[in-house]
Amino acid sequence: MVRGLLQRRTVLAGLAAGVCLPQAAVAEDFVDLDWVDLLPENETAIPTFLRGIVDHDAAPLASQQPASSGVRTDWNGQIVRLPGFMVPIEHRGTGVVAFILVPYVGACVHVPPPPANQLVFVTTQQPYESAGLFEAINVTGMFGVSSVSTQLAEIGYALSADRIEPFRA
Repeated sequence: MVRGLLQRRTVLAGLAAGVCLPQAAVAEDFVDLDWVDLLPENETAIPTFLRGIVDHDAAPLASQQPASSGVRTDWNGQIVRLPGFMVPIEHRGTGVVAFILVPYVGACVHVPPPPANQLVFVTTQQPYESAGLFEAINVTGMFGVSSVSTQLAEIGYALSADRIEPFRA
C-alpha cells in the first residue's frame, strides 16, 4: 500500500513537472546587453573615426581593424539579447544562417571593422530572412567568448541564436 502510494506520488510529481517546465522554458529570461557591456572595464566606446566613410581603393578593411583590448567573460553560457546590424556570412536558401552582428551600420563592409570585442559571430538553425544590411535587429540566444577569424574581421564573441527579430527598444 505504501509502495503504491509512493509510486503514484512520483508519477504525479513527474507529470506536474512536465506541465510546468515547458512554460519555464518559454519565459523571457535573458540578459539585455548593449555594446559597451562587451568592452573590458574602463575601456571607452568605439572611436568615431571608425564610423566614417572610407576610401574603398585603399587597403582591405580587415587590415584596418584596431586591436582588441580583451573580452569579458561575465555572460559566458548565459542567454542574452543584443541589438545590432547583420553582416551575412552564410545563407541557406534565401535566409541567413551565419552572420557577424555589428554595433553600427556599415561595420566590416563600408568602414573598417571595430575591435574584436565589438563583434559577435552569430549562428542560427532557423534561416533569417534579412531585410538588408541596414535592418536593425535583436538577437537572443546563448552567448560566449569565442575567437573567430573571417575574411572581414577577427571576432571576439559568439552567439547561438534562438530568436532574431526586428529591433525594438
